[in-house]
Amino acid sequence: MPNIGIIGSGNISDTHARAAQSIPGVEIAAVFGRQLDKAKRLTDAYGGRPFDDLDQFLAHRPMDIVAIGSPSGMHAAHGIAAAEAGLHVLVEKPLDITLERADALIEAADRAGVKLGVFFQDRLKPDVVDMKAIVEAGVLGKPVLASGRVKWYRPPEYYGGSRWRGTFALDGGGALINQAIHTIDLLLYVFGPIVRVDARAGTQLHAIEVEDTVVATVEFANGALGVFEASTAVFPGYARRVEISGTTGTMILEHDQIASVDLLPGTDAGPHAARAAAANQSAPAANAASPIVADATPHRRIIENFIEAVRTGGSPICDGPEGRRSVAVCDAIYRSARLKQAVDIA
Repeated sequence: MPNIGIIGSGNISDTHARAAQSIPGVEIAAVFGRQLDKAKRLTDAYGGRPFDDLDQFLAHRPMDIVAIGSPSGMHAAHGIAAAEAGLHVLVEKPLDITLERADALIEAADRAGVKLGVFFQDRLKPDVVDMKAIVEAGVLGKPVLASGRVKWYRPPEYYGGSRWRGTFALDGGGALINQAIHTIDLLLYVFGPIVRVDARAGTQLHAIEVEDTVVATVEFANGALGVFEASTAVFPGYARRVEISGTTGTMILEHDQIASVDLLPGTDAGPHAARAAAANQSAPAANAASPIVADATPHRRIIENFIEAVRTGGSPICDGPEGRRSVAVCDAIYRSARLKQAVDIA
């Protein structure tokens, strides 16, 4: 089983370490952080050797995979360095904050012959797996309408206590590219490519450089229309909600569980829809009011999937080109908001 290195020493790197350590046979080989004491805090908890020098970290062996949880604007730089050191790269979302950097990372991984994956853990949540299967089976009929709602809350100290959150240089944006990009990816994964957006963004609550609220109308390649809302300024924070409608029915995901599947009489529900039809809204609104990830199981699934891709030579559930798609949509939403007009996806 592989030895995994961790780049970053903040909240998400703790989640990566917890997820990796919970996989039988996987070892934490090393942790890199700008501040050695923070890297050491993780190695004291999960094992491995702490580093505050990136080159020394990348030269450490045995190490096969790096999980990158550094600030978003550093993802490509750290990923390219890891790929050039012959290490497989599993990077926290987003792939990076610009398409140019995302493309450079994809190209570097291809040149080095290493795997590149992105932590979009929602793709492996059981009800999202069912949701995608229901859509692909045609149960909902011809696509009509989709909506994504991420009405979360982050207190002022969430931004004020960080050197990078809420900045253009290292965060690339705010509520959209940091939090709601997971829901953008979910819509892309389940409902297909987005080809055009018309968006508006604002900084409604927080003293930050970037947006904390954004709304957009979207057009899908399959002809469906959509509405997207994202904010970190909605107190007290509510569960993410995704609704997908077709000509024969509607499916709603809330609390990361399928809350309902409503179909026209006589529609064949199929095994996935039949299993998911019972509403279940007992789960907490995870991440709605806190950045702390309590349950590392979804991240563990991504690491296990990535390890299997490395072992078999297959593709991870979200590889580099797949991870690029959500960056492209975010980029288009930001461009549209600046221009105050509809734009096509690059």
